[in-house]
This record gives sequence, C-alpha cells and structure tokens, in this order.
Amino acid sequence: MCNEYYPGGEATTNHLPIIGREIADFEVELFHNEKIEKTHLSHYRGQWMVLFFYPADFTFVCPTELEELADMYPKFQEIKTEIFSVSTDTVFAHKAWHDGSPAIKKVNYPMIADPTGDLCREFGVYIDDEGLALRGTFIIDPDGVLQAYEVHANNIGRSAEELLRKVQAAQFVREHGGEVCPAKWKPGSKTLTPGLDLVGKI
Repeated sequence: MCNEYYPGGEATTNHLPIIGREIADFEVELFHNEKIEKTHLSHYRGQWMVLFFYPADFTFVCPTELEELADMYPKFQEIKTEIFSVSTDTVFAHKAWHDGSPAIKKVNYPMIADPTGDLCREFGVYIDDEGLALRGTFIIDPDGVLQAYEVHANNIGRSAEELLRKVQAAQFVREHGGEVCPAKWKPGSKTLTPGLDLVGKI
C-alpha cells in the first residue's frame, strides 16, 4: 500500500538528474485517449514536458493531484507543455483506474506505466523496498534539458497551479536571455536583470 500517511521508504538510487543536463531517452508504454501505445520521450522534443511521478493507482492523495492536473491541462496545452503522469502500475491498471474513478476519468494527458521501475530509477525517485515512486515533478525544456524538479514525501500533495507558474517562469527566462524571475513571479510581473547596480539594493 502506498505510504501516504508517513514519509515511507528511502529512495535508494544513487542520483537525481542534474539541472542543465539532457535527460536520457526512454521507450515508454502509456495509456492515453482510451488506447495503449508505446513511444519514446524523444518523440516530444520541441515542446516542454512535465514528468509527474506518483506512488500508485487506486490510492488517496494521488487522485487529488491527477484530477487537479486534469482540470488545468488546457492551460498547460496553451503554453505548449505536455504532461505525463508516471507510476509503477501497468497500463492495464491505469485503464481500470481511469474507467472506475470519477477523478481519474477526467485525465486526458498520457499516463506512463513503469512496472519495472526503470524510469523511476533514472529520475532518482524509486523506493526499492516498496516498488513505488516518490512524488517527483520534473520540468524538461524543448531541447530535452532538465530545468527544474521537486521531490516530495508521499504524504505531501503538490500544487498544479505552482507547477504551471514554474513552467511559465522557465519559458520566460528561456525566451528572454539575461532576465530572471524573482519569488512569486507570474506572467506580466516585473523581472530582474542581474547587474552590479542591483547588489545590496534588493
């Protein structure tokens, strides 16, 4: 059972991906639009991607997160960002959950199945003694380069609104070289241009 009441087991992989490095390509199997298919992460080069790892289907915190992502999915699509949820369940479990849960029935982004745990291990979120993933969120740019990530204990849910803000900030600084986004930045807010004239004045 997913450890959603306490932090749970330790992720025993030796690394997390490094910011600024290109992620490895993986062939993945996924459930999407009532179909089961295989594809490669590299197929999505040219657009932003979010890998949204969660512990398990048919649990408690997980459907609240995936439902919120489903509700906000059109906003991610507007900024050319594809969402992938990832767990160590099979594609058949994803389909059964999608068919039976009112919350998960809303999900129309791809749901990656990682029953071997290989993708979870690659991103440093696999819990060896449970066969589950930690709540890890990874933002990848159109070049396949990791720009941001966060990893939670499994009893702490995430915010899709904050994830959207982070993707928007990552997109802004990619498109506006030399400018940086301060705390709580949102589209339309002021940015900063680092320089000696700002030292000690913020």
